[in-house]
Amino acid sequence: MVAYQILADLIVILHAAYVGFVVLGLAAILIGVVLRWSWVRNFWFRAIHLAALAIVAIKAITGMMCPLTTLENALREMGGQTRYPGDFLGYWAHQLIFFEGPPWVFTACYVVFTLLVLALYLLAPPRGIPCRRFDRSRCSGG
Repeated sequence: MVAYQILADLIVILHAAYVGFVVLGLAAILIGVVLRWSWVRNFWFRAIHLAALAIVAIKAITGMMCPLTTLENALREMGGQTRYPGDFLGYWAHQLIFFEGPPWVFTACYVVFTLLVLALYLLAPPRGIPCRRFDRSRCSGG
C-alpha cells in the first residue's frame, strides 16, 4: 500500500515538472527572444514545448481528464488513500499545480497559452531545423 502512495506522489512530481516546463519554458522563450539567448531558438526545445502545450489544450477542449491525474487518483485509491494529502512533497507539488475554478476558465487559459506559444513560434522561429542525412540542401546554413 505504501508503494502505491509513493508512486502517486511521484506522479504528482512528474505532473508538476510538466507544468513547470510549459510555464517556465514560455517565460524563457519570451525573455530569451528579447535578450537574444540562442538556446531558446533550439528547434527541439521549441517543438517539444509546443507539443507539450498542444496536448494540454487538446485535452481541455475535448473534455478529457488528464491521464496523470487519473493515474495518480487510481494509485491513491490502491494505496488506501483518499485523493489527498500525500506526503509533504506530494502535497505541496499538488497545491502548486491545481487550482479551483470552473472548467471553461482553464480551457480558455490553455487555448490562449497555446496560441501565444504558437505565435512566438512564428514570430521568433526556432533555428537549426534538423537535416535529413540525404538532403543537406534544406539545412539552415547548409
